[in-house]
Amino acid sequence: MNKSKSQILIVDDEPDIREVLELTLGRMNLETRSASNLEEARHLLTDFEFNLCLTDMRLPDGNGIELVRHIQEKYPYLPVAVITAFGNMETAVAALKAGAFDFVSKPLDLNDLRNIVRAALRVGQTPAVKATVSNTEPSSSGARKMLGESAAIEKVRAMIERLARGQAPVYIGGESGTGKELAARLIHELGPRAEKPFVPVNCGAIPESLMESEFFGHRKGSFTGAVTDKDGLFKAADGGTLFLDEVGDLPLSMQVKLLRAIQEKSIRPVGSQSEIKVDVRILSATHKSLQDLVAQGKFRQDLYYRLNVIELHIPALRERTEDIPLLAEALCRKLSDNMAMKPPRLTADASEALQRYPFAGNVRELENILERALTLCNGTEISAQDLQLQADAPDMDNEDTVMGGKESLDDYLERVERATIEKALTQTHQNKTAAAKLLGISFRALRYKLEKLGIE
Repeated sequence: MNKSKSQILIVDDEPDIREVLELTLGRMNLETRSASNLEEARHLLTDFEFNLCLTDMRLPDGNGIELVRHIQEKYPYLPVAVITAFGNMETAVAALKAGAFDFVSKPLDLNDLRNIVRAALRVGQTPAVKATVSNTEPSSSGARKMLGESAAIEKVRAMIERLARGQAPVYIGGESGTGKELAARLIHELGPRAEKPFVPVNCGAIPESLMESEFFGHRKGSFTGAVTDKDGLFKAADGGTLFLDEVGDLPLSMQVKLLRAIQEKSIRPVGSQSEIKVDVRILSATHKSLQDLVAQGKFRQDLYYRLNVIELHIPALRERTEDIPLLAEALCRKLSDNMAMKPPRLTADASEALQRYPFAGNVRELENILERALTLCNGTEISAQDLQLQADAPDMDNEDTVMGGKESLDDYLERVERATIEKALTQTHQNKTAAAKLLGISFRALRYKLEKLGIE
């Protein structure tokens, strides 16, 4: 066998299907070996090194999921694509949950097949696989972007690296401000789609009347205001990843259309008579409980199971308090760079105060607190007093607090900061130099805050 070519294992008991696969892959300059059952496949896996396995779901001595599990256990870095019967999404989802890279349905669409093969062969070249196989530390541009040294965050990073090797839809759960979009970006960046677009969308920010057009695009003249053709989010993410943030906010009418697009891997723009094939990996997230929404009849159960093939949970900051000093240091550097100032150090009492704080808003709240502290500190260090945590500490049992729905965390923190600065300006008769001195910050830092808050 020519070692310069990638090696593909085909497992199918139908000679005609094996022949089609061998011809298609051969034209892609790939070498193939075939097996008609599980036993033959296991022997070939022992004797040869493969870059991809293509297996039918129904085999004489078992099924494709058994083979997926065998490969996951014995050859964890070998991607497996399963061939399923037309319309059998339950089987396809079960295969993805077992660890399959992707699936293709019968009758075979050769373009879909070729796309899956190309993507699977790129898996071995992804940073996640290279680092793991070589037993090296992931690079700073990899999963280490999710900062922390706690066992909880180490588990998340390991899961991200594993998920990056597949194509299965991933549901990312966790509270607001934990870093769900960062996790989604890392899954994309560490995977075979890294060179293609990553398209994030906040589902709660799109008016219901515009959703279909935003997701699937539209044709000129399809509705009032459609003066040109427009590609939607699915088309923009073609070949890459579509991240559906706050997916729980989708109305039921849109959920039906989204489910079909995911299952059929095709979309129909508004006003078009034909469908367009799209190759998109779906990642989704929400701070709500989708299970609760399903129970309440607000979210389709079939869409829930299609999105939640694999779940990744991002822990709350209060569940990994040992990571707070490292996160605070990194955030101080970033914020100081934005304000063109030298990063101050956190005093011991400031670090201890942060670790005791409940952080209802998680990492996002930590960033907001530190941003304000930078304007209040003496420029060289941040003390516990500069953090002003006592006044901010939310009552976790009170539904009328920041996270209870009356006011968002960002709005609350902005209000407190605005009030502090406006009070200083009033006391100094709008003298910005004097106000900065009163606040204990530099004039440049005050000017940055005034511009950010829109205070004249």
